Amino acid sequence: MTIGSMTGFAESTGSHDGLRWRWETKSVNGRSLELRLRTPPGFDSLEQPARMMAAERFRRGNFQINLTVETEGSARGLKVDPVALASAVKLAREVAAETGLAPARIDGLLALKGVIVQDESGFLDPMTRGHRDAAILKSLATAFDALSKARLNEGAKLAQLLSAQVDAIARLVDEANKLAAAQPEALRQRLTVQIQELAGNVQVAPERLAQEVALLATRADVREELDRLRAHVQDARALLHSVEAVGRKLDFLAQEFNREANTLCAKSADIALTRTGLALKATIDQFREQAQNVE
Repeated sequence: MTIGSMTGFAESTGSHDGLRWRWETKSVNGRSLELRLRTPPGFDSLEQPARMMAAERFRRGNFQINLTVETEGSARGLKVDPVALASAVKLAREVAAETGLAPARIDGLLALKGVIVQDESGFLDPMTRGHRDAAILKSLATAFDALSKARLNEGAKLAQLLSAQVDAIARLVDEANKLAAAQPEALRQRLTVQIQELAGNVQVAPERLAQEVALLATRADVREELDRLRAHVQDARALLHSVEAVGRKLDFLAQEFNREANTLCAKSADIALTRTGLALKATIDQFREQAQNVE
């Protein structure tokens, strides 16, 4: 089985021309491909290539991608914008005076966008910047590949769990099929008892009784629901062996499973069949929860 999970973590480090950096990549469940990329000031040019690299490797997930950079000689290439810092300090004091909260710390002020800017005296020419960005992006590719592997490893565990749940659904469907086959006779016995309780010694013609039983059996017929449930089981097993991203299909299939199980319970005229239907619904719900982790 080759399905992938949407949960994983990976990191990578690199260095180039006196610059050292570290990428941290983390992904969790998401309905689509969503990226939150954080880079230090002066590295905004990395965002678009990074998003393209992620789109080439992943289909779904909520990603947090952080880049931290260290340079030789302290903060070479960066400087504090005194005007922006003064505005931030003034605003922080006003907020503290109005709310009574503690004044903002210096690290918080320096983290504000525009307070630390690229030092024009250390401006990189396009070729130098291109070499720097290429080295950093190569390191990001390493982190993405490690993240992809981590998601596949997690997906392998997830596939085993989902496969076991599909097997449990199949067993419950088979059990429901056996119970459903006995429903017409159970309906006949129940209807006979009810007639005797209501009508006393009045005899009901066998033909009339057979007509009523046939009508009730038709309303309680769950063969179509069972056939569709068996078909869904086959589809689920096929998807679990697919090499494509099947998370959305599994989620939709879980909804179809639940729809048929609800109808099965609604049509049930037997307590045992109802209990099996409820157990089926519980297993399907567990399957749906795990399927939401699949890419």
